[in-house]
Amino acid sequence: MASAVSSTTPPPAQRAGYRHLLRTPGAWTFLLPGFAARQPFAMLTISIVLLLRHTTGSYGLAGAVAAVTGVSMALFAPQSGKLADRHGQSAVLMPGVLLHAAAAALLTTLALAHAPLWALIAAAVPTGASVPQVGPMVRARWAAALGDGAVGDGAPGGSGPRAGRHPLLATAAAFESVTDELTFVIGPVLATGLSTGVHPASGLIAEAALTLVGGLLFAAQRRTAPPLGAARADTRKRPASALSISGVRVLAVAFLGVGSVFGGMQVALTAFAQEHGQPGLNGVLYGVFAAGNMLAGVACGAIAWRTSPRRRLLTSYAALTLVCATLWAVPAPLPLGGLGLLAGLCIAPALITGYTLVEALVPATSRTEAFTWLTGSVALGQAAAVTAAGQLADGFGASAAFTVPLVGTAPALLTVVSLRARIAPRGVSTAVRHEHPTADTHNGSLRTADTA
Repeated sequence: MASAVSSTTPPPAQRAGYRHLLRTPGAWTFLLPGFAARQPFAMLTISIVLLLRHTTGSYGLAGAVAAVTGVSMALFAPQSGKLADRHGQSAVLMPGVLLHAAAAALLTTLALAHAPLWALIAAAVPTGASVPQVGPMVRARWAAALGDGAVGDGAPGGSGPRAGRHPLLATAAAFESVTDELTFVIGPVLATGLSTGVHPASGLIAEAALTLVGGLLFAAQRRTAPPLGAARADTRKRPASALSISGVRVLAVAFLGVGSVFGGMQVALTAFAQEHGQPGLNGVLYGVFAAGNMLAGVACGAIAWRTSPRRRLLTSYAALTLVCATLWAVPAPLPLGGLGLLAGLCIAPALITGYTLVEALVPATSRTEAFTWLTGSVALGQAAAVTAAGQLADGFGASAAFTVPLVGTAPALLTVVSLRARIAPRGVSTAVRHEHPTADTHNGSLRTADTA
């Protein structure tokens, strides 16, 4: 591991950027299969909605089944992360992807057979529970590869990062957010194209196939997996749950609101496209929304920030809430696409800074679990939003469904603002200086921003 750290640490005079990050030994062996295996997270909900909307004719029913899948994923994801921290990623992934493929196949069969609602819900539970948490696992591999996976980098109570925190960790957080957003560009468009252009069930079938193939290939990359020896030896120092750290709970609420944007937009855009007689427009509009996420993520990783992650989170989340407040009033596709792009541009900074704060708040022994609490919160918010937006779309149309993102983000913003002290780990100014070595001449402004 020492050789990996020395070979990827950029010279002091250089920017810790994507080029240095991607030179990390072994990185590509988990990045490529990881990208395929995380597509289901973006494809699952929209695939279920499109399939069940075809077989039942109801957005409400389709949204309810999709919501059960999301709730199930939210409840089981942290347990999956905790097991991966303790027993290894491969031990959790291999049986998980097999179960998910089987459950998704069962749900598809039941939907095409016009099975009753209770049967669809019963099949949705294991489908959601078995979604592989590849994104958090990739983040944990970056931390291990960059030398920040050792026990003791942060106290269980959230004492903050070590002074020697690797400068590429912030770049890795941004890179992973870009990858997540890219899946939300490709996944929904792929699922929509398959479901509307090939067969209503083909989106869900493709989701299951990608889970199986990508998940097994990712699990086979054992050399880059986080080591287990130190984590097992430090069981007494590990908190009972990453959620016992107050900052993680605040961030989980923030990510819950982000999930409401994803879920609300998926259903509302689908209903909007149907109302305008252009079902295929759904994938384009959602792709524009997700493209905004990706572009903002790329920019976040390329900028040497002089403000603290907490301030960036508050600013981006306030902007996101403001954009969501206008979606319901848009009557035409072109301005809706523009607002969707703006919403996407606000989401990526919130997600990136949230994951960056988790790395500073949570010890390495519980980091995968902490990441899964955040992804689980996104899934839970998405599930609730899909249900609410589906009911509103059935009863009042697409404009009513577009109010769901605002209802999700406004209270989350109030919570984050009220409890912002909980997400400011001690020693953050030191961490920021180490994340951006070229900004050392601006130490004064860094300190000022971090105490704001």
